[in-house]
Amino acid sequence: MKSPLRQAARSDRVGLQGRHPLVFRPSPKGRAVTIAIVLGPLALSAYAMWRLEFSFDRIGSGLVRLGYFLQLMVPPSHGGKLTLYLGALAETLAIAFLGTLLAAVLALPAGVLAAKNVVANRIFHFFIRRSLDTVRGVDTLIWALIFVSAVGLGPFAGMLAIAAADFGAFGKLFSEAIENSDRKPVEGVVASGGGELHAVRFGVLPQVFPVMLSQVLYYIESNTRSATIIGIVGAGGIGLHLAEEIRTLEWDRVAFLVLMILVTVAAIDFISGRLRFAIIGRRVAAPG
Repeated sequence: MKSPLRQAARSDRVGLQGRHPLVFRPSPKGRAVTIAIVLGPLALSAYAMWRLEFSFDRIGSGLVRLGYFLQLMVPPSHGGKLTLYLGALAETLAIAFLGTLLAAVLALPAGVLAAKNVVANRIFHFFIRRSLDTVRGVDTLIWALIFVSAVGLGPFAGMLAIAAADFGAFGKLFSEAIENSDRKPVEGVVASGGGELHAVRFGVLPQVFPVMLSQVLYYIESNTRSATIIGIVGAGGIGLHLAEEIRTLEWDRVAFLVLMILVTVAAIDFISGRLRFAIIGRRVAAPG
């Protein structure tokens, strides 16, 4: 059944064309831009598939081999190394926690200085922002390789790698949170005779601290997975054992390690979620 609005539009088609000519007769330039927007990604996708030698046959054979590996993973087994694996898992958690904590502590003053509503000097602001972008642009795995070469193998290098990578990310997130804060508490602190540091401490940080803490809790969960990956390149933790078991084709132990990691990440996600809700709850309940 045709709607009355559609019937009215069709009956007044000539009038609509007169009132909105660009909609019914777009310019050649607009058509060219639309065609380029559509064809550009398609051409790039086709080139990428050709350059990467994309093959459905290889995908099919790979899935068959993957199914064979999954059969070898059942049932998972620790192979008498449960104590060793638990120690390595605790090491991974320590790497993720300390690395994230160190990054957050160092990024807090950097985020304050990178906020436009705190530092008005454009040159200084530009320098701080680009420095954070440079640090954030280097992946955690690259930082792990750098620190393994600098301080040697082990969890200390992994902790420094996570701290370096997250420093840039936290600096950007913290500065954006500060820029989105309300100016009224700051004006109230200044009107009461407070200086710039007092305005930041009592006017800005109480607003953004729950957001910052929520971001830190999320990164602790995310960095638990990252600590597993960087352990493969010698930065300690359970990733080192995971790489060794894969290299020796001990797939039942690989499955056991993967399950340990999944359970740990799920537990951290549950705990951090409860903490975030508790923080938000206290913040909402305070005015009452």
